[in-house]
Amino acid sequence: MMSTFNHPPNPMASACNTLLLLSVFVFSLSIFSTASIHNHHHRHHPLDPLSLHELDRVRTIITASHHNISFHYVGLDEPDKSTVLSWLSRHTAAKPPPRRALIIARLNHQTRQFIVDLSTRSIVSDEIYGGSGYPILTFEEQTAANSLALSYAPFRASVSKRGLMVEEIVGLSFTVGWFGEEGRGRRIVKVMFCYLDGTVNIFMRPIEGITVTVDLDEMKVIEYRDRLMVTVPKADGTDYRESAQKPPFGSLLKGITVVQPDGPSFTVHGHQIRWANWDFHLGFDMRAGGIISVASIYDVEQQEQRRVLYRGYISELFVPYMDVTEEWYFRTFFDAGEYGLGLCAMPLQPLTDCPQNAVFMDGYLSVHNGTPVKKTNVFCIFERYAGDIMWRHTEAGIPGNLITEVRPEVSLVVRMVSTVGNYDYIIDWKFLQSGSIKLTVGLSGMLEVKGTEYTHVDQINEEVYGTLLAENTLGERHDHFLTYHLDLDVDGDVNSFVKTHLQKKVVSNNISPRQSYWTVMSETAETESDAMIQFGLRPLELLVVNPNKKTKVGNYVGYRLIPGSTIAPLLSDDDFPQRRGAFTKYNVWITPYNKSEKWVGGLYTSQSRGDDTLAQWTLRDREIEGKDIVMWYTVGIHHVPYQEDFPLMPRTSTGFELRPSNFFESNPVLKVKPPTQVNWSSCPTSKTD
Repeated sequence: MMSTFNHPPNPMASACNTLLLLSVFVFSLSIFSTASIHNHHHRHHPLDPLSLHELDRVRTIITASHHNISFHYVGLDEPDKSTVLSWLSRHTAAKPPPRRALIIARLNHQTRQFIVDLSTRSIVSDEIYGGSGYPILTFEEQTAANSLALSYAPFRASVSKRGLMVEEIVGLSFTVGWFGEEGRGRRIVKVMFCYLDGTVNIFMRPIEGITVTVDLDEMKVIEYRDRLMVTVPKADGTDYRESAQKPPFGSLLKGITVVQPDGPSFTVHGHQIRWANWDFHLGFDMRAGGIISVASIYDVEQQEQRRVLYRGYISELFVPYMDVTEEWYFRTFFDAGEYGLGLCAMPLQPLTDCPQNAVFMDGYLSVHNGTPVKKTNVFCIFERYAGDIMWRHTEAGIPGNLITEVRPEVSLVVRMVSTVGNYDYIIDWKFLQSGSIKLTVGLSGMLEVKGTEYTHVDQINEEVYGTLLAENTLGERHDHFLTYHLDLDVDGDVNSFVKTHLQKKVVSNNISPRQSYWTVMSETAETESDAMIQFGLRPLELLVVNPNKKTKVGNYVGYRLIPGSTIAPLLSDDDFPQRRGAFTKYNVWITPYNKSEKWVGGLYTSQSRGDDTLAQWTLRDREIEGKDIVMWYTVGIHHVPYQEDFPLMPRTSTGFELRPSNFFESNPVLKVKPPTQVNWSSCPTSKTD
């Protein structure tokens, strides 16, 4: 769904206040040394997202025979993996497979799933879904539900009773989860309210006690509750806009930027990106957001491109809040499956969201009535240099000869930001010349806060489910679980999962002055149940290896998961939110590749019952040794709010690394040359007094 490539404007500050980098790399093959962006017409890659014209064609085909239909998901119906790999093996000379679209829609209170063949302009599959759960909410129906609630007469009476102004109130639609209800039930949201009147930070001014339940299909109010009155937190000190800030201010830093006078060292052909020794495909999906596909790395010593990752993306982002009261217990969000990470992707701001040297790419998706729309600057791509060191050594042990060798680390970053309600998720894929892929998610934006009568912690003598951040303002405790789909194809699609345990050994028979050491014991997982891993129990090394490929000295080639912050659910297994989010029970799962297994919380996540999750798929305990396997990895944080999170949170982050492990014969960046340095004669290179 991406089409255009945009460069930001190029304002320059004084050269002496600017950090500059010329990223011109020298490689053994000229194919990796060009620096250009290509946006001409190109043949479709089989994994290209749907274009503007294809989305419009989908709308035309569906609405020709189905009227009053709402579109909740439109995306590529990706070809079989074997078909894609066969096409790639022929170096794209063959005709790509037929382009097909997957459409999930609502019609006559039913969920419909269509497959459309774009070449024949025909519907090849039309199924009515009768199971539990519903598709992603559209912006349009959320807006309609909010407007309906704001105009509801009992609500206006409640507002008047509180002495508030209706025109200063904003409605927000919240998904409701599932708490044991029988039958299909209605597709509903609960509309809650916030107050403006002196700030744009609506999330810091909640109106507690009022809940309007709206049936989305009938678009009518089916329940109204005005349970209690709580003081609305003050607007003072909540506005985060620069124009609203008042002295005192912090120190002003001198100008800093990264500039590449000769342009970027990466190329973009359609959706294929090539940089240094990396080659990969970047796609956009209204549910997952960014998708990295067919990532491979060039091995200079072997003189060949070697496969690493077939498909990678965030499958789900589970955010349960830890408040059991009436207005809060249901706030257990599935941000990808209920709201759409791509649907909530925001236009990236040049020079602030992304550095001076970034290139921007647009995305396309379908809205409620099927009309395709453009999301401007949905991705930025840039080379990052922040003074990091790729490798170094100083040898001082040779008499009379001090040797120092250092290589700076330059990486390629692909970034997207998704703002799901109050939270902003800064999602990065970082590719390193060493062969590592680092995946990070930064969290910023606003906390969800709860109004309270408390103004000081000394007044609190009950469970309040959060931290008192300011007068009448409680920051609610919650979790963030991000589960990645990682279809690693390490040097091919036949892989195995190896668990290497680090174990203490006691020295016996007085063979050494040492009393103990640690060693490694490796085992290969045979079935899915062997590969369910909870971190923190004992030290582990986790690898995906190719059992048919070895290094010259006999080690299996592989990639290793280097975990980030360890998180585990603290809810009971039988608690309804945890039943729906059971995929978080283990940090790592391994499954055999299955095209239909994409979304760990189920295809239809809103009001789902946990019957189509990763935890359910793995009950079959399928064989995974020497198979085409997929890793599912959950990373995240338990968020206990602090006053520094008010009124807007400084960025915190979590992430992990996929690192080559016996994949290369030796250090792959030993011979990498540093970028050419740019010397500016008017700029001091050292501190002056």
